[in-house]
Amino acid sequence: MAKRRSTAQPSPNRPGPSARRGRPAASTRQVSNQLLAALHPDDYARLAPTLDVVSLPVKRLLHKPDEAITDVYFPCDGFCSVLTVLEDGGMVEVVTIGREGMIGLSALFEGGPSPSLAMVQADMETCYRMRVSAFRREMERRGSFHNVVTRYAQALVGVIMQGTACNAIHSLEQRLARWFLTAHDRVATDVFPLTHEFVAMMLGAARPTVTVVAGTLQRAGLIRYRRGTVTIVDRDKLEAASCECYRVATSLLAGVVRHRDGSSTPRARGVT
Repeated sequence: MAKRRSTAQPSPNRPGPSARRGRPAASTRQVSNQLLAALHPDDYARLAPTLDVVSLPVKRLLHKPDEAITDVYFPCDGFCSVLTVLEDGGMVEVVTIGREGMIGLSALFEGGPSPSLAMVQADMETCYRMRVSAFRREMERRGSFHNVVTRYAQALVGVIMQGTACNAIHSLEQRLARWFLTAHDRVATDVFPLTHEFVAMMLGAARPTVTVVAGTLQRAGLIRYRRGTVTIVDRDKLEAASCECYRVATSLLAGVVRHRDGSSTPRARGVT
């Protein structure tokens, strides 16, 4: 697999003063983040005061490798990439996280630094931020928050393992189709900004190769790409062009918020 050095110039790790202040969390359970929405009403009401609502722009760094995590994040829109940083400065995506999950699971391990880099890849207009101290206190209660986060952590391990197999076995065309589907689920719109350079970094492939493969998908009528913007034209065909890894990962994440009786929280395309 080719390694590509990123030329992106990300923002500093810590949000600026205005982003750090945030806004108070809603006092109801009407939140788009699916982990928070799955909580028992009493649990959500108790932890709501510990949540700030912030907006995070693309390329904002939330966590850096080997640095202590001070906040965890629960996206309501957009998405973040968790990346492995190589010695030469190149970065390869490990997993994509949107409203189906949370960013900062390393906070489960007290005193442990982040092993990876977390970067916003699609603007998060609404994201819930929680201090690590509050996160750990709530986990220690062993209530519905603990149960939901634990199920999510288990599912995320499965998603990462599936992604490892996908990177080793499946073609770049299948992987690119899978990534388009993953991004499409989380931005909830058919048109979103995306550069070939960024996709190359996400897939750990050379940019010219990504350009060729994206062109193949475009000629087949699955997507349309122009001036850094991707339009999903035919989602059904895009799913057919992907590998089984998209379906497996989606199923794993859907199980996180499904109740024991088999029901689930309201469905959102692709991730529940």
